Amino acid sequence: MNATLPTPQIHSNIDNIADKVFAGERLNFEDGMRLFRHPNLAELGMLADFARQKTVPGRDVTYICGRNINYSNVCWVQCKFCAFYDLPASNQGYTHGKEVIFQKIQEMVDLGGIEILLQGGLNPKLKIDYYEDLFSAIMQRFPSVWIHGLSVAEILYIAKISRISLEETMIRLKNAGLKTVPGAGAEMLVDRVRKIIAPYKDTMQEWLETMQAWHKLGGFSTVTMMYGTVETLEERLEHMMATRAAQDESLANTKGGFTAFIAWNFQPDGTPLGEEIRAQNPHWRKASGFDYLRTVAVGRLILDNIPHHQASWVTQGPKIAQIALGFGLDDFGSTMMEENVVSAAGTDDVMPISQIERLIREAGYEPKRRNTLYERVS
Repeated sequence: MNATLPTPQIHSNIDNIADKVFAGERLNFEDGMRLFRHPNLAELGMLADFARQKTVPGRDVTYICGRNINYSNVCWVQCKFCAFYDLPASNQGYTHGKEVIFQKIQEMVDLGGIEILLQGGLNPKLKIDYYEDLFSAIMQRFPSVWIHGLSVAEILYIAKISRISLEETMIRLKNAGLKTVPGAGAEMLVDRVRKIIAPYKDTMQEWLETMQAWHKLGGFSTVTMMYGTVETLEERLEHMMATRAAQDESLANTKGGFTAFIAWNFQPDGTPLGEEIRAQNPHWRKASGFDYLRTVAVGRLILDNIPHHQASWVTQGPKIAQIALGFGLDDFGSTMMEENVVSAAGTDDVMPISQIERLIREAGYEPKRRNTLYERVS
């Protein structure tokens, strides 16, 4: 145990789990389930904060100045939790031209932004050459901007419709300017759940193997978890354990890996899945702030090989995100500037830098700007 860290006092039925945390021992599935079912939220927070301090010591909380850009909303997959997409046959769909994307990037750069999170849907008209051309054009116009882009589903689909291998697809995207891959599309890495909420999407194994293939190229990525739909607590933990195992393999055999874990709860308003769940259970409610704090705390304790854990203020709101900094989180995420997928379900998607820094300071931490790889920037 790190002698510089004070040992929290745990007076409960998880004292033996706490002993393992203090000793730096890895927790197992049974431990994770006991933590999920533990009623004392404050004790979970103390343990998670202890684990955070061992991995990311100090009072710094990072954030990044970036912007989400959805280059297209055309998608045929019809994920039930999404209120953003339009089918290819729809007259409402769009694919932005370069000048629109350039304008959005310029607006971000003018405000000090350095990262674009570039994502769209599974658009059957866009093959590998579209992405090579777009990424290359962005890098030529904005050489200092970091492209954190696409999703596993998009990458797999690009490979399929371009009739090239997954490895070739990734290499060509990387050469064109793709720097890191976000964890979008992980949802719940349990096939039972995936078949219900996104039946046409990639499987759990396909998602993990695609990320590991990116790691083999020396690439870094993040991993998300959307909870609060039809999954059980056991299945949330299965998601974490599968992620941890994949990260173990990547760290042992590649130069890449997952840099961060981001949990967020399902936003039901305006989505087919929300309507479906409410029709089956009129008393159903979306996950609470208590559930969020519990979930991120367990995430920090189980995912001991992923260094950074990020708040999801866009789904939780600033107050819960602020409290979550004491539950194992060390990062406040992105300024975003623009977010269309989650905000289509009724969330707020704008938070100025000044507010992010104020929230961090008021929680007793020091705000620090970072880049996509969690290196400090001025």
